[in-house]
This record gives sequence, C-alpha cells and structure tokens, in this order.
Amino acid sequence: MYEVIIVGGGQAGLAAAYYLKRHGINFLILDSSANVGDPWRNRYDSLQLFTPRMYDQLPGFRLEGDPHGLPHKDEIADYLQQYAMHYEFPIAHNTRVLSLQRREGPFKLSTTNGEYMANKVIVATGPFQTPFVPPIQEAVGKNVKQLHSSEYRNERQLNEGAVLVVGAGNSGAQIACELAERREVHLSASGAIHYKPLHLLGKSIFWYYNAAGLLTAPRTSARGRWLFRQPEQIYGNTLKPLIGQGRIKLHGRTVDIEGDQAYFAGEDSPVRIGNIVWSTGFCRDDAWIDIKEAFRADGALAHEEGASAVPGLYFVGLPWQTSRGSALLGWVKYDAERIVRHALGQ
Repeated sequence: MYEVIIVGGGQAGLAAAYYLKRHGINFLILDSSANVGDPWRNRYDSLQLFTPRMYDQLPGFRLEGDPHGLPHKDEIADYLQQYAMHYEFPIAHNTRVLSLQRREGPFKLSTTNGEYMANKVIVATGPFQTPFVPPIQEAVGKNVKQLHSSEYRNERQLNEGAVLVVGAGNSGAQIACELAERREVHLSASGAIHYKPLHLLGKSIFWYYNAAGLLTAPRTSARGRWLFRQPEQIYGNTLKPLIGQGRIKLHGRTVDIEGDQAYFAGEDSPVRIGNIVWSTGFCRDDAWIDIKEAFRADGALAHEEGASAVPGLYFVGLPWQTSRGSALLGWVKYDAERIVRHALGQ
C-alpha cells in the first residue's frame, strides 16, 4: 500500500517524484519502459531539441554541457536516467497499468506485474501515447514502406524510391530535411507553414519566450489565450531553403493514396512514392482509467488544471494543463510542484 503511485516515469513523473520525496511521502513510479529515458532513446536518431540545456533541466539536478547548446535526444535520455538514479526513486519498470479502479477506499492499479494499491494516483503518461495514422493508410500498396514518425529511426529503414512525409510539424520537418540529403522527398502540409528562428540577436528564441513569461502564462490569461490560438511553429532555418531550392517538394494535404500514387489537394497529377513517414501525431489513451467520474460527457478527462473530478486522482504533463509549458521538459516542474502540494493538502 502506497500513499501515492505515479503512472509514468518520464519527465513529468520524475518531476512529481522529486517533490514527493522532498516531503517524505511513500510513493512508487510504475513505468512501462525497461529503462528511464527509453521513450527519448527510441525516437529518430538525428533528433535534437530546440530548447537550450538551460531550459531542459528538472528540479534540483543540472544538465551538464554548454547551457546555451542544444542537446541530442540521447543526452536527454541519459540525463533522465541519471536523475532517477541520483534521487533513488522507487520505480517498477516493465510494468504497464492495465486498469485503474476505485470502488471504495484506495485506488487499485492492475498491471502486467500484479496489483498495487494507493491512496492517491498521479497520472504522468505524457502526450505521446498512441500513434495516429489516417485511414487512407489502408489504400497504400504493399510495396510501399510505411512508418509512423515514432517508428522511424533513420534512412536505412526505408525502401528505394521517393519518400512522402505526411505532416509538416517539427518532427515531419526534421525528418524531411534529413532525408533530403540523399532522397527525393515530398512533404505534405495541411496548411501554411509558420517559421520561427532558433536564435535572435544571439539568444535562443526560448530566452525571449521565458523572459516574456509566455511559457508559464496561464491559459486563461490574455497572453495564454493569445498563445493558445497561434499555429504550430517550425523552428530553425533548415526547411525553408530546402523547399525553395526544390530539394523538398511541398504539397498540400494528402487526400488519397492508391498503391504507390499519392494525391494532394489542389494538384491534378499524383506523385509516385516508395515510402511514407506518417508524422501525423498521437492520440491519448486513457481507456485504462476505469472510473466513470474521471471523464466528461464528451470523453475528455474531467480535471481542473490537473486535479481530477475524482478525489485523489491527479495529472501532470498534459498539454496546456495550465500553460504552454505544461508538457515541456524545462517547465513541467511548475505543474508537478503545484499538483503535489494539492495532493498533500497544502
């Protein structure tokens, strides 16, 4: 029996664990991965963060290296593992939660490694759970290699032939730029692409965001409402010139695929492809929370800034839980501390 169980051992769960340990609370982290940091290690090989190291740290533990430099994803994975080891957090690895129930008394968590009981539960499973791929994937020919961006590691996974990257967010943009070095690359965007520089007047763009309080501005504030309405930004100056040079061919929304022929909105002729990388995002999977009161009528989680409608149930790391920084590595600590204080009645 634990006072608190944290579901998820990523940055949100580790930040919550830090504050629980400071208060001397009996807690346990349940994590489906074999090692802390594996979700970062398993992303594409070339992934580099946009935020400098000074903004990629969890509370109480420094990320080594140039504070103004941009870390590689494996560096972040190692940092998270070192963080958990440094604070000696109790973690049950390879333990996926199958259901969370509460009939009377404490919460019961049924997992792949047995049952656990806790008075309170903090869900810190993160925004990247179930890869989303649109239904048109079913019309793709068997000879076309399909990978979601969460499965893509490097070019060696692909077949010969052109690559279509569907989705022009930051992951899709980075993957397209990487592949354009040696491949014919087509990038499908559902709308206009908006660019932001990584640096401005010698400082990271995130220095300005942080100084202006944009990443911690409450969603209900004027700044928060303005920021919430902004489209996704593509950071850096790599994609735009490659499109301008024709090394990446930009298309509109992918409307259909027949075999190895891809069709785009506003274009009459299809493009022949040998590979598709679906950079189409993720969906949350909260079906394992077997508590009706935890959900609104529309199926969304019922919570107020991370405090569930179910007493004793909390969330950390939800996108826009309180602000733009809620799900970001360097800013999740603010929600984590607040949620822990709430859980402890402070």
